[in-house]
Amino acid sequence: QVQLVESGGGLVQAGDSLRLSCVASGGTFSSYGVGWFRQPPGKEREFLAGIDGYRFNTAYADSVKGRFTISRTADKNTVYLQMNNLKPEDTAVYYCAADKQGYYRPTKARGEYDYWGQGTQVTVSS
Repeated sequence: QVQLVESGGGLVQAGDSLRLSCVASGGTFSSYGVGWFRQPPGKEREFLAGIDGYRFNTAYADSVKGRFTISRTADKNTVYLQMNNLKPEDTAVYYCAADKQGYYRPTKARGEYDYWGQGTQVTVSS
């Protein structure tokens, strides 16, 4: 069983940057694909970025491409989401998730992810 813990959220102003971290324990997380999602108030959870467990191939939602960057440490057990030029519409709870089948390619499909963290709040003021 894999446990995921997100951190790095907070209250920032528009234009600021944040880096979220997702640390895993248990299981064989290093071979899993990892995705970042967010859920704004009253809305569905949406995919933001994903990274595989093999060659660190990445995938992004069009809404964040160019502003957000996903990366993974060499030991593969920590995944980051660097968020630049934050906007008020980025306000949401941010989650990381692990996909047991994501070794070779990250998936954007929420239903493909097997493990989820508890989330970290990001609030962007205007």
